[in-house]
Amino acid sequence: MTLVEWSELVRAELELAGTDPLQKPDVDRILDLARDAAHSVARPAAPLTTYLLGVAVGQGADPQAAAAALSRLALAQGEKPPQGQEN
Repeated sequence: MTLVEWSELVRAELELAGTDPLQKPDVDRILDLARDAAHSVARPAAPLTTYLLGVAVGQGADPQAAAAALSRLALAQGEKPPQGQEN
């Protein structure tokens, strides 16, 4: 089963009939954001960040712009030195 197929099963289960089906670029964008959050912030940040992306999109945010902003935010966290090790 592909992730696009999985997303269709989830949409049906949650009765999200009024939403557009996810396409592969959508899935890739979400997975890229999850990777950025997991690697730059902490592993548990991945599902939390993607959930919050979904909330934002549900409230009208542009999916591409919101995902890009959150990726930038997560990647910026990875550039900071660990707490207590600042210069």
